[in-house]
Amino acid sequence: MNVVDSSAWMSWIANDRNAEHFKAPILDVENLLVPTVTLTEVFKSMMRQTGAGMALQAVTQMKLGRIVLLDSALAIDAANYGLTLKLPLADSIIYATARKYNAVLWTQDADFKDLPGVRFFP
Repeated sequence: MNVVDSSAWMSWIANDRNAEHFKAPILDVENLLVPTVTLTEVFKSMMRQTGAGMALQAVTQMKLGRIVLLDSALAIDAANYGLTLKLPLADSIIYATARKYNAVLWTQDADFKDLPGVRFFP
């Protein structure tokens, strides 16, 4: 299973220098988990940068994976990760989702750099 962080989604959408690193987990929709907070972050960023059309296209691609809702158990896990690992709120939810499903977290966000289960590309 794979979780792709918001920064990695944005890299892939923009087809920037790191995009190739994230292609395989994004296109492997059978094993792709998408935390709802990732949808929020990517949609917001795309709306700001490119407008509604591109933002909706991005969300359509993301929804090919399995959407993971933030329930109470995941929220508590995220709070614990946030406290112990000093992660921002969205990052703690994304990381908790990856850990809950024993998934690899793909990212270029330095907040995750040295954490177990993370594939980090600077």
